[in-house]
Amino acid sequence: MNLQEIMLEKAKAAKQAAGAMAILSTETKNRALMEMADVLEQHSPTIIEANRLDVELAEHKGIRRSYIDRLLLNESRIAGMADGLRQAAGLPDPVGEGDYATVRPNGLEIRRVRVPLGTVGIIYEARPNVTSDAAGLCIKAGNSVILKGGSEAINSNKAIIALLQEAAYAAGIPDGAIQFVDVTDREAVQLMLKMNEYLDVIIPRGGAGLIKTVVNNSSVPVIETGTGVCHTFVDESADMQMALDIAVNAKTSRPSVCNAMETLLVHQNIAEGFLPELKRVMAEQHCELRGCLRCQEILSDITPATEEDWHTEYGDLILSVKIVDDVNEAIDHINKYNTGHSEAIVTESLKNARQFQQRVDAAAVYVNASTRFTDGCEFGFGAEIGISTQKLHARGPMGLAALTSTKYLINGDGQIR
Repeated sequence: MNLQEIMLEKAKAAKQAAGAMAILSTETKNRALMEMADVLEQHSPTIIEANRLDVELAEHKGIRRSYIDRLLLNESRIAGMADGLRQAAGLPDPVGEGDYATVRPNGLEIRRVRVPLGTVGIIYEARPNVTSDAAGLCIKAGNSVILKGGSEAINSNKAIIALLQEAAYAAGIPDGAIQFVDVTDREAVQLMLKMNEYLDVIIPRGGAGLIKTVVNNSSVPVIETGTGVCHTFVDESADMQMALDIAVNAKTSRPSVCNAMETLLVHQNIAEGFLPELKRVMAEQHCELRGCLRCQEILSDITPATEEDWHTEYGDLILSVKIVDDVNEAIDHINKYNTGHSEAIVTESLKNARQFQQRVDAAAVYVNASTRFTDGCEFGFGAEIGISTQKLHARGPMGLAALTSTKYLINGDGQIR
């Protein structure tokens, strides 16, 4: 078969399975998730060996260290993948949940309940843990799924999906409900983007280039997960040690992920004392600083920041730093340059904290905490399908509810209008 025939066959199988998935019992879905988790841990050596091939190829290509970190799997990360599936099994089933009910004056009984989206396409890059996260969440929410991972993780994803499919189908998940595109041809993505007859929604998860391609070319509805140009503002009232701890964590704990901080804003009244300490702690983490003109007056050897830096998601140990006059300038800068992901303020001022949370336009807005908490597990959702930066249907970490829609159920006894 040619590529178009292969993609059509997968889409038809997923669409057919979606009807059965929508009425599948919670017990069956949970059993499948638990067995999928078990099989990942039981066969972690197989997954790690497949992952080794991907990592070696990435290193041979000279791909940057932070990108390889996204790709890398070890026993701890595989255990985390399994734990995400178990957490999803332990969460309430959203399908059939009611959030509205009324009896109209004419006697009509109207209820609104959650139903699966149907068939979900996931297009993603680099991170093979997305394969298990996406498959598990789609199953729990009663959807079938077509997964298209990046070529850089093809060996890892093939190993993971084979294990997940075998365990899920043996546990009662309808055949065809979990589809994986095991070819690396980019044309497969273009074909997915036009499969309106079979796909109900597409969710891209990756860098700005992938997301832009999907949004601009898809005729299938898209839930846009976004890049993360995330900021932290250190207010003049901030506890200095807290601010340093949060900055180090937000930037260096895992710089390749989308909830890592890319720009630090510092109030002018504390900049002279704060910036040398920031330079010291970031140097210990081998993090490069790029500063505005006012920063350069305090730190003479700092790399000058350009306009492009304020727009950039580095995904690496690089941090832009800017001195601002006050909380208003910080908010204005953030709303101009951010990507709607995660923003934070470190402050002891309740007034400034409230103003920051009210005015900053982002999916997650923190007071005195690291942006690194924007994550499905950290928010209590189990695994996540992605972090939506749009404003329709879903925003922020997308758990089970974001993978459902609603249906109105109306009961009457002969009413006419």
